[in-house]
Amino acid sequence: MGSFKGHALPGSFFFIMGLWWTTKSILKHLCKKHKRTCYVGSKALFHRMEIVEGICVIIMALTGMLGEQFISGGPAMILYKEGQWNELLEWHHFTMYFFFGLFGVANILCVTVSSLPSALPKLMFSNALFVEAFIFRNHTHGRETLDIFVHQVLVSVTFVTGLVAFLEFLIRNNVLLELLRSSLILLQGSWFWQIGFVLYPPSGGPSWDLIDHNNVMFLAICVCWHYAMAYIIIGVDYAFFTWLVKYRLKRLCPSEVGLLKNVEREQESEEEM
Repeated sequence: MGSFKGHALPGSFFFIMGLWWTTKSILKHLCKKHKRTCYVGSKALFHRMEIVEGICVIIMALTGMLGEQFISGGPAMILYKEGQWNELLEWHHFTMYFFFGLFGVANILCVTVSSLPSALPKLMFSNALFVEAFIFRNHTHGRETLDIFVHQVLVSVTFVTGLVAFLEFLIRNNVLLELLRSSLILLQGSWFWQIGFVLYPPSGGPSWDLIDHNNVMFLAICVCWHYAMAYIIIGVDYAFFTWLVKYRLKRLCPSEVGLLKNVEREQESEEEM
């Protein structure tokens, strides 16, 4: 991560997943609200979505892990070399990616193995976020003021996201919690990009003054702007899919099938989704 690309990569991963989780939560909520029995709201479709999601998370985690170990003079899986620890910062990043990979594995297993508790992915995701927060909390020893500040923001956002994910583990099928978690994931993704622009300007121009307190004050405002943008994205997403489900997709659902769906099956489907 000691480069602009190294921060843009996880930033893109988090932003893509935040956008995806926003869309999935909104679709599930709208399908329940309209109570339509159609393919877009079926249990089978959401199970397939969970499997694809898990595969994508694993691919992203493996990409980050391999990149940290073997690109740009990484440690190449050697932790101790020539009497000293070898590239510990890269090992920090490797560990972070590894725990998100475990979350992806749990996502797939909970869909394919019926004996596993369905809430396990939520727990694994919150664990991955807590590990990330812990790693970045101990990631900036001896650095300049601005460098420490941008990472402290990341630690705070990650820790709060972990708390929200843990609440989702305790309180299931709460769309407000899901969208709150998605907004924080979007914020985390965009903030990774912001860190890259601050510490490693891609244009090759002069870098930011890392000891100027005015830069810290400006970036404090930027955090709020990033979070506002996350909510704007969620709002646009919600408006679009509300229109799509209400006026388009419901026309594809035969009303006769919806009448055949009794209350017990509907409640069971909502719980499993």
